[in-house]
Amino acid sequence: MRQKTLTSRYFRWFVTPLALSFLGGCKMVVMSPTGDIALQERNLILIALGMMLLIIIPVMALTVIFAIRYRKGRSPEKYDPNFYHSTSIEVVIWAVPLLIIVCLGAVTWTSTHELDPFRPLDRISAGKPLAADIKPLDIQVVAMDWKWLFIYPQQGIASVNELVLPVDVPVRFSLTSTSQMNTFSAPTLAGMVYAMPGMKSELNAVLNVPGDSWGYSGNYTGLGYSDMRFQLHGVDQAGFDQWAAGIKAAGSTLSAQNYLALEAPSQKVPVMHFADVASGLFDRVLNRCVVIGAPCLADVMRKDRALDRDNGGLFSPPAM
Repeated sequence: MRQKTLTSRYFRWFVTPLALSFLGGCKMVVMSPTGDIALQERNLILIALGMMLLIIIPVMALTVIFAIRYRKGRSPEKYDPNFYHSTSIEVVIWAVPLLIIVCLGAVTWTSTHELDPFRPLDRISAGKPLAADIKPLDIQVVAMDWKWLFIYPQQGIASVNELVLPVDVPVRFSLTSTSQMNTFSAPTLAGMVYAMPGMKSELNAVLNVPGDSWGYSGNYTGLGYSDMRFQLHGVDQAGFDQWAAGIKAAGSTLSAQNYLALEAPSQKVPVMHFADVASGLFDRVLNRCVVIGAPCLADVMRKDRALDRDNGGLFSPPAM
């Protein structure tokens, strides 16, 4: 008995405050979006949570009420030993959950199409449509071991572990990975999307609020996974132009040779800038032919299709 009392006091005065102190360092970034896509995703989470609570709260309340009202030793005011069915109760316990499931299905269906990462944006924010003459900012993302490379093809620059975006400008991300499946996650911007070797994913998003945030890898990729993070800065257009001009004036060159050195696995990589990027570098990374002489995947698949066509649609490998 004494041991049980000591254990209870231990958890009450030591473990609980310690756990709360660790939780106090957590930031609800998913619930504090700075981009329109992340805001819609946050609202979708709240809608789904609210619908589920319509079932959870009554069930939890009724559990307590039934336990108190029908506890042992208390005689109910009315008892019917022949009761076995109630149409009213059956209608309530089946119809209400069914309606909630239908509503959740409808919300999920519409939001899946509206928040499709490949779908071009049609608005900057709620009540602010996207003008027809505004072109998106293209950013090419390469997930490495264990760092992030961001190429700005329109500006001719690149950065490592730093993503700077102008506010209220649509951004079109093209994503791939070097060696293994990864996940580009920017909770305050637009959630997450997968990046895979030899494949190109896309994410359309916009940042509406200036400020500093962060992004990370949402898929476990080995030793340096915990430190695979990048800084996310939201600035006005003048600040973005100044940042790009500063890199253009002081950065180094990201040639194919320098890229191969950067691609080598490394941990806790500091922010790096490149004033010039080799032409077509992202496409060569995507097609896995950065190394001089390596066959590109696009060329290999083109030859395979031609060979398949020449064989009447039934591919057969050439004789050895």
